[in-house]
Amino acid sequence: MTAEDEEAATARDDGPAALTYAAMLAELESILTELESEAVDVDVLAVRVARAHELVEACRDRIERARMAVEQVVGEREPPAAT
Repeated sequence: MTAEDEEAATARDDGPAALTYAAMLAELESILTELESEAVDVDVLAVRVARAHELVEACRDRIERARMAVEQVVGEREPPAAT
């Protein structure tokens, strides 16, 4: 196991919230590559799919929080609407 593998495993143990968005996408790509291969281990298939689902949900949440933060900043910069 490489140092990167150990770091990724530690982050996975902490859940997606401990990962950066880029790290979550990289892990999703890795899972996708594994699932697309003909050598996918059936015994870990459900585990990988569950992890992918967890990562997708965390990415969606991160995107939504970023969108709300951007809207708040933009809203603070816009002059009040005239009535």
